[in-house]
Amino acid sequence: MQQFKDLEYTRPALDAVKKEFKTHLSEFRAAGSFEKADAAMKKWNDLMARVVTQYTIAYVRNTMDTNDEFYAAEIRYYDTTLPKLMLLIKKCGKTMLASPYLPEFRKAYGEQMFKDLEIQQKLVNFRIMLPSIKENTLSTRYAKVTAGCSTEFRGEKCNFYGLLRHMQSTDREERREAFLAWSGMYERIAPELDSMYGELVRLRCKVARKLGFSNYIDYVYLSRGRYDYTKKEIEKFREAVRTYITPVCARMYAEQAERLGLSELQWYDESLVYPEGNPLPKGTPDELVEKAREMYRELSPETGEFFDFMVENQLFDLLTRDGKRQGGYCTSLPEYKAPFIFSNFNGTSADIDVLTHEAGHAFEYYYASRRLPLNDLSQSTSEINEIHSMTMEMLTYPYMDKFFGDQADRYRYAHFCDALRTIPYLVSVDEFQHRVFENPSSGPQDWRRYWREIEKKYMPWRHYEGSDFLEGGGFWMQKQHIFLFPFYYVDYALAQLGAFSLYRRQVETGDAWEHYLSLCALGGMYGYFETLEKAGIPRPLDPETVRSTAEFVSAQALKFKEKI
Repeated sequence: MQQFKDLEYTRPALDAVKKEFKTHLSEFRAAGSFEKADAAMKKWNDLMARVVTQYTIAYVRNTMDTNDEFYAAEIRYYDTTLPKLMLLIKKCGKTMLASPYLPEFRKAYGEQMFKDLEIQQKLVNFRIMLPSIKENTLSTRYAKVTAGCSTEFRGEKCNFYGLLRHMQSTDREERREAFLAWSGMYERIAPELDSMYGELVRLRCKVARKLGFSNYIDYVYLSRGRYDYTKKEIEKFREAVRTYITPVCARMYAEQAERLGLSELQWYDESLVYPEGNPLPKGTPDELVEKAREMYRELSPETGEFFDFMVENQLFDLLTRDGKRQGGYCTSLPEYKAPFIFSNFNGTSADIDVLTHEAGHAFEYYYASRRLPLNDLSQSTSEINEIHSMTMEMLTYPYMDKFFGDQADRYRYAHFCDALRTIPYLVSVDEFQHRVFENPSSGPQDWRRYWREIEKKYMPWRHYEGSDFLEGGGFWMQKQHIFLFPFYYVDYALAQLGAFSLYRRQVETGDAWEHYLSLCALGGMYGYFETLEKAGIPRPLDPETVRSTAEFVSAQALKFKEKI
């Protein structure tokens, strides 16, 4: 393929796409054998791959520069077009489910694909097209509003990511000022974000009602492919986190306060792990990518091939800049079987986290898409997909000397502890969303109250001295997943326990890579529990798994600490 910057973009014409879909659907219906029906089905899958590839090119270029009017207009086009295409895709799925060759299809592609198609028949409906379009438009607006935020900090114009290195300063006053500047940007746009979120809540509830659900929560669990468990199991999981993981995290933060010489950590102290400063990667962004290339060549032949492909085709956008969307992500260009990694480098260890976390997503897609019969089977639900990324972060620990030199042990200890300490925050976001949608008529003041109550429950160490906005519960709105990807965030917590389980295997038996590779090869062929079982990963929803994991991480963290 060409390098990403040279890929030609052409807007798919909706009428032409519809016509081609209908042609392949007619071929499928007229097929006199499984082989002919299968060939017709693959044609409409290839067509969708072409459409998605063009959408992805436009999406990535829009997030690279949210001020680019051409790609902003293209995203507005897709916001209105893709919901219409879903109706055609639903028709294809319905036709497949009614096919006389359904047993052969199930044997060829697995049961999970057809369970998804059955659920799709319930969730895709003409009646929800308008609210779905409005939801897409609001999500795009949220990304643009937050990307456009900046502030003057000590003579420097900074966006949210530009402030991060100041937020890890060894100078406590600089940290405090940086965090206040960061929260101040959210406080200034809070009325707009409150209004936006209120509208998103109303739209999402409307979609659920139109589809016959009594509430949005029941709808979103199905739409996220949560077939193996319900909100009751998630409630028990959150409680297990509070019981077993929160106390370990509290001890870690107490040790950090002692290390920093503080009687009590404030919110602006949490990001500084060591009094002399956090480990920083050594090298320019280009040098870091080259070191990552060396690392992946040494890790395995499979990862070496993958990262060479990424570098040769320039499938990255890593540097932060004005107008660029916040955050990081991995997406894919299915026509080329090519992943793409987007990030906002800021000179901190988070830059290396991206080169392992998002590369874990990218590697899985690269590996699975070349081995599974359909592109749609290349990725699973997010509870599994995030295991790919989080495990890669830990399996690359032996190579961190390349990036951090003599500070590598400090990085490993800080990263490992942070992986656990993030879990209470992840479940806080999940409980917050449940509270909001259990009380859909609630408003901004209720949301702030919900957040602060939940935060104190799972993160009792959190103190917001100096910020009335955050002390009053404003921290929730900085999490873009709440706006863009509702109910996604707990999947990170489930996946982190899966990643810890694989890393534990590495520590105890040394065979984690073989299990990790087999997990990647499974893609989305199977359901959540079955995929975990095939990969030898215990179910995170079992409270005993949470307890055992907390004990392992606590003991392993001490071993990392002894090496510092």
